[in-house]
Amino acid sequence: MSHAADRGTVAVLLGNVVAAAFMTGLIWLVQMVHYPLMAGWQHDGFGGWESLHRARIGPVVVPAMLFEGAAAVALLVRRPPRGPRWVAWAAAGLLLVVWGSTFLLQVPCHELLSAGWDPAVHARLVATNWIRTAGWTLRLVLLALLAARNLSCTTP
Repeated sequence: MSHAADRGTVAVLLGNVVAAAFMTGLIWLVQMVHYPLMAGWQHDGFGGWESLHRARIGPVVVPAMLFEGAAAVALLVRRPPRGPRWVAWAAAGLLLVVWGSTFLLQVPCHELLSAGWDPAVHARLVATNWIRTAGWTLRLVLLALLAARNLSCTTP
């Protein structure tokens, strides 16, 4: 059996790395810049700003998250030959944690903030978003290590 990954498997692996890198960069920007700046937005009419945020961020994150989900499933099917089996499963598990956090924690906070400014809800949004920030970051690290192992020119 060859230890080299075929082109389809390489494409799946690189698709995962690109998706994870995009989402990791985006979540760090949101966590460190966007969410903290919300506290400085005018609190009168805050719900309008929050609704605008939701309307504009959706077309950026939804397609990327769907692509990442499909790529994660594809990686479970077309696992690269170099690297432990658990890496693809751990990366998929981290994505489930991120998605669970998104839909169970952050989306409800955004819905509440769409009704108006609430400092406690904002604090909960910022605090719980660290789950996604850590999850996507760890996912990217695992996938980058798997890619490095499979795309290097050296033999195992």
